[in-house]
Formats: sequence, C-alpha cells, structure tokens
Amino acid sequence: MNEEELFRAYRETHDVALRNQIVEKYLYIAAVLAKKFVGRGVDYDDLYQVASLALIKGVDRFDERKGLKFSTFITPTITGEIKNYFRDRSRLVHLPRKVSELRVGIKRASEEFLAEQGRKPTAKELAQKLGVSEEEVIRSSDAGGVVSLDTPVDRDEGGMSLHDVLPADSDVFERFEDRDALEAALRSLTQQERALVKYRFGQELSQMETAKKLGVSQMNVSRMERRILQKLRETMKKAMVE
Repeated sequence: MNEEELFRAYRETHDVALRNQIVEKYLYIAAVLAKKFVGRGVDYDDLYQVASLALIKGVDRFDERKGLKFSTFITPTITGEIKNYFRDRSRLVHLPRKVSELRVGIKRASEEFLAEQGRKPTAKELAQKLGVSEEEVIRSSDAGGVVSLDTPVDRDEGGMSLHDVLPADSDVFERFEDRDALEAALRSLTQQERALVKYRFGQELSQMETAKKLGVSQMNVSRMERRILQKLRETMKKAMVE
C-alpha cells in the first residue's frame, strides 16, 4: 500500500499492528531529527526515544484526507517535541532530586505504556507501574510549572486530556469535523474557567501558580480542570449529534 492507503486503513481500523508498520516506515525521520540536536548535553538515545514517541503520536493525529504529505506534517511535530524536552529538562534541574527522578520515571513509564497499549496511561496506572501513590504521580507531574496539553486531566476516565478538545496552533482540530462547534464549546466556559485554560495550557503555569493567579486552592484548580474537560466533551458531543 502507498502512504495514503496505509493511513486510510489505520484511520478506519485503528489496528496497532498497522500503526507499528507505519511507524517503522518513518523511523528514519525520527533518527535524522534526533541527530540534529546531539551535542547539547543529551545522549542521542534519549533524543531518539523522544522523537520516536512524537512519531507515534503523529501517526494517530495525521489525516491523509487533507492532502498533506506525512513527512511534511511530522517533521515540525517531532522537532517541537524535542525542543519541549530540552525546555522541560532545564526546569527539572531546579527541582528536588527525588521529584526529578520520579518525573523521569513517569515519562519513561508513559512511553512504554503508550507503545504497549496504544494509549496514554492514567495517573493510577502510572502509580501502579512505578510503585508509588497516585498523589505522588500527580504532584510530580505538576512540579516545575511544566504542563502539556497531552497530560491526562480526566484521570478516572481513560486518561483523556485537554489536548483532545482545546484549540491550538497545531492540529488539534483534526479530531472534529466542525470547528465552529468546538469554538462554541469553549465559549460555554465561565470567565474563571477560560482564565484557567489560559494560565495552565496557554502560559503553561503549574496548578499551584494558577491557583495563586485565580485566588483559589490548588485542589480547586484540579477539580476545575476535570469540570472543564467534562463540560467541553458534553458540549461537543451534543453539537456533533445535532
């Protein structure tokens, strides 16, 4: 099968074996881009792992119907993930050693789980895999102000993240046929909820920093994130049915 046929088949079947076939076909791109960042204090193997994970995510997000070549789509995606890795790594240097080590463990465990299961793990699943409490996973993931649109917010319901429903400069809208419906869903948020989205996923502040900005507790921020996700999911589901 050619490129378009491969991605069409995967989009229709979500066959993990087919996804792996596509990933293997384009691993050379991950290797080339990882080599470009060698010499900046990080081993090639680590960079290649980051690039490979970005490739897997890219395969899941790519839509061949838009007429774009996958190589064109995935190159900036992988490059962005590598740059984010360096940014996050620089922030980890200032964290307590125990927290830093746990964050590294969480990242590796997440990558292994994604490769094995074809989805991102929940905080509970990570805690079980690492032999720590769920609270430690959540606290360590939030440390240092590092947050990602891919971070599972709805931890009790399959690890859904705000990346699935929030607009951004990338290709978040690929999952939805109606962009207007998504924008309408975002307008349904309260002023405080929109401010939380801005701080957490626009400015990439930690839950603690966001709590200070909003004048609430960190626990309230965590609860608000779950409520926002649920509200957006329900609004989008209703709009798509109509």
